[in-house]
Amino acid sequence: MLPLPPPPKMQNKPTHLNQIVVSKLTMDQQPRPPDGISGDPRNGKLLRPPRRTNPIIWCGAILCVIFSLLLILAGIATLVIFLVVKPTHPIFDTTKANLNSIYIDSPENLNGDFTFLANFSNPNRKIDVRFESLDIGLYFYDRFIATQGLQAFSLKRGETRLELVHMVSSEVYLPPNLALELRKQVENNRIQYNIRGTFRLRASIGLSHFSYWLHGRCQVEMTGPPNGVLVARSCRTKKR
Repeated sequence: MLPLPPPPKMQNKPTHLNQIVVSKLTMDQQPRPPDGISGDPRNGKLLRPPRRTNPIIWCGAILCVIFSLLLILAGIATLVIFLVVKPTHPIFDTTKANLNSIYIDSPENLNGDFTFLANFSNPNRKIDVRFESLDIGLYFYDRFIATQGLQAFSLKRGETRLELVHMVSSEVYLPPNLALELRKQVENNRIQYNIRGTFRLRASIGLSHFSYWLHGRCQVEMTGPPNGVLVARSCRTKKR
């Protein structure tokens, strides 16, 4: 028997990476982007179609713009009016007062009768005002001793109004230190009272109007009763 020839030698050749063939099955197994999204999922870039803005959002944005413009125009108009008109608040003052009676019962109850002439003036030349609420209080130092309300009235431009205010104190308790101080002032023939007025005003400029609170303060010094008269005063009016 003839000997068999030796088997051929296998040659191991290196396989390059660029010779690797990706099978069609592997390509088909790549994930597909969801419906409505385009792009290549292998590089991580997915493109979504643009979304339409809700009409309600557009309407809200337009209304906000219109409101902002109106607010700006109103602010400019108000500034122009104040620069042209130059409004000032009315003035509360007094030029005459009488202390008719004052005495203190035992132990420290105050009784008194006080009248004064309230002077309301409107210095504006282009603004009419109306006092819709008027409340006036009488104080000894910071102790409330009497009150009086007034009827509403109007003041035209540059107009002045005088109101006689009658304040009666009846059995008003005073702390011992204030009762002692009041007795000393009566003996010295110089009694000091504080008048505080709170007013609700309505100002009119043409067809427009606005309301605000006005506070008047007067410190008066009187001679003793029964014919006590005004000898000194200090008044100021503030807008709040």
